Amino acid sequence: MKIAMLAPPWIKIPPAGYGGIEWVVHYLTDELVDRGHDVTLFATGDSTTNATLSATFDKQMPDRIGETVFDVQQVSTCFRRAAEFDVIHDHSGFAAVAFAGFLQTPVIHTLHGPFTPVTCGFYQTFRDSAHFVSISDYQRSCCPDLRHAGTVYNPIDINSWPYRDKEEKGDYLLAFGRLCADKGFHTAIEVAKRTGEKLVIAGAIQPQSRDYYENVVRPQVDGEQITFVGEVNLTEKWNLFSKAKAFLFPIQWPEPFGLVMIEAMAAGTPVIAFPEGSVPEVVADGRTGFLVKDTDEMVEALGMLDRINPADCREYVQEKFSVSKCADGYENVYQEVVARSS
Repeated sequence: MKIAMLAPPWIKIPPAGYGGIEWVVHYLTDELVDRGHDVTLFATGDSTTNATLSATFDKQMPDRIGETVFDVQQVSTCFRRAAEFDVIHDHSGFAAVAFAGFLQTPVIHTLHGPFTPVTCGFYQTFRDSAHFVSISDYQRSCCPDLRHAGTVYNPIDINSWPYRDKEEKGDYLLAFGRLCADKGFHTAIEVAKRTGEKLVIAGAIQPQSRDYYENVVRPQVDGEQITFVGEVNLTEKWNLFSKAKAFLFPIQWPEPFGLVMIEAMAAGTPVIAFPEGSVPEVVADGRTGFLVKDTDEMVEALGMLDRINPADCREYVQEKFSVSKCADGYENVYQEVVARSS
């Protein structure tokens, strides 16, 4: 098939640091090329891909994330060439959905973000413009009236992730992600302090979350028990995840997926998480980690880590979240959508 893969315009493919959607686009695009599809990736010019690259902007601009003007420009670049493709697979913002109904080429839109009353109203307005793919069953349940084409879990290339068994683990817990209150870093710090465990915090600080970091997280970072290492490169990320005793994910909002959880499990690191949103679909309670309802239970779960076999964590990710499984799912969606649109 001839496939247009439309990425967000702000972060390169694959990302050097933070970028969950961008990793999904990278894994899926290269796998589809390996399977013989003719894929054009619409992304920033500093991206690296096995597909044909089409760039509206020369390089990434993470400091401009969310500025709609760039999203509209990139969507326009792709949509002007719509007739060249059998299907357009959109991973960007709202612009592609709003304009998809004007095209003859079918547009598949992966719902990477959460539903709010505002965004759900938007998608319902354009429910017939695109074919929607959810990244979890929980996410699909939040706005069920759309023209859903299926649910496909986000993937990880497990072969690129290092694995460490129990005896190779370090002496710290890990909290990783975009630093904001919704991710629950303050709760992870509380758990570490109550148990006396070391905690390493890593991730990007975006402008809208600067106050949270400065007022809530930073005052508790002492460089000994609580350490903040900032945004890390890929090699550093691999080391942090694979050496951690456990990954703490005290999420404070209904997460639609949570790629960091499967990254941790791929590295043989159990996940201890609050069961918000899609988390129960991602973590196998008692096999790859523990689902806990509050801080007290998270503290208690740290005493049960010996029950989790790191090899089981990695095997589970291979079974459920491999790049191959993701590509199978999207190939089925493409075929059904194109047949329906003919």
